Amino acid sequence: MSDYPFQKFHHICLCVRNIEEKVKYYESIGIGPWHEYPPLTQYTELDVPGMDGFMGLRYVETVIGDIEIQLVQPDMRYDSPQKRFLEKHGEGVYHIGFVVDDANDAEKVCEERGMKTFSRGRRPDQSGFNYFDTEDEAGVILLIRKSHVE
Repeated sequence: MSDYPFQKFHHICLCVRNIEEKVKYYESIGIGPWHEYPPLTQYTELDVPGMDGFMGLRYVETVIGDIEIQLVQPDMRYDSPQKRFLEKHGEGVYHIGFVVDDANDAEKVCEERGMKTFSRGRRPDQSGFNYFDTEDEAGVILLIRKSHVE
């Protein structure tokens, strides 16, 4: 199984209606501190279902040990997969993320194995993400990412 890109767990992402309320709660029980995710405008190559919906997403993140927890809040004025998730399921685990050495190579491996990308982004250094349409089969969306190095 080592030829699959899902070998290094990176994060879990929860889709929420109100980030401020969730951050306040999590910090009250000792989970945090939370930081804003870098601007989504860093992605110069985008193939996403709805640019307004994508740009309207707000992410915050915290690291607990070696694991990152993300919260995402969609802008409910615009269509996005995250908005549809909230409408269908309510708040909860939206995706599980795995880190890869090369996002483009990992994308090819996944697609060769029949997984379909429904949202993709790359920065100029080719770091970035792929969301795969795995909710029906895996029970959750799987994501691969190559982290950006500053």
